[in-house]
Amino acid sequence: MSEATFSRIAAFGGVYSNHLALARVIEDARHRGAEALLCLGDLGAFGPHPDRTPAILRDSGVQTIRGNYDDSLARGLDECQCGYTDPRDNYFARLSYQYTLRNTREENRAWMGTLPDSLRLRLGNRQVLACHGSPRQMNEFLWESTTPTHFLERLCERYEADIILCTHTGLHWQRPLEGSRLFANVGAIGRPANDGETNVWYALLDEGEPPTIEFVPLAYDHQTLADEMRDEKLPGEFVETIETGWWTTCLEILPSKERRRGKY
Repeated sequence: MSEATFSRIAAFGGVYSNHLALARVIEDARHRGAEALLCLGDLGAFGPHPDRTPAILRDSGVQTIRGNYDDSLARGLDECQCGYTDPRDNYFARLSYQYTLRNTREENRAWMGTLPDSLRLRLGNRQVLACHGSPRQMNEFLWESTTPTHFLERLCERYEADIILCTHTGLHWQRPLEGSRLFANVGAIGRPANDGETNVWYALLDEGEPPTIEFVPLAYDHQTLADEMRDEKLPGEFVETIETGWWTTCLEILPSKERRRGKY
């Protein structure tokens, strides 16, 4: 795919079937002048009605890459390849994946199989590489508190990128690197950032010297989503997260610093 050049880019990941937040992010990003919208994968999981997400992405022309969840759905695997090691994390991951697999049409699973595992484009004169977990591994967890700067600089050098964007962890953060390069985890729009707020976050990238990344908090109709989740008989722990802004699952994978920011 040839590389396009833009002056403002919106990027988000971890949709997790949150079709209501997805629609709001697309609307807000375009209102703020984003010339390109990037979805960094994990379209399903956690939320209700997973078939709604692919339709919104296609109809809106969002450039989308394949996350571990999408890869598992496309290939009909038995699990989500999320990378969890704790039994409790894996218990809820299985419930979420089984629901999503049952409720995703074959045509949408096939479409997910056509998605690239990374995208390259230009922000002004900067080379941007968008991936899911990391450029080297689809389900790699890169946390703010435990990922050393020299490792991120090596990734930029190895993969010939000035800016690397990822998701997978569900928590947004960024770090400036040597030579005005940038690394950012754009977070997730499928659930809150474990901060006691019900809004979700996406990233806006602007060209410049140096280029900048702004994280944008966005409110959406989270109560309607919670009601839909109850109607679909999804776990109450998932619903609680949407209504309170605190994670109740997928906690054991968190490093200690990130976990201390949460309630549990």
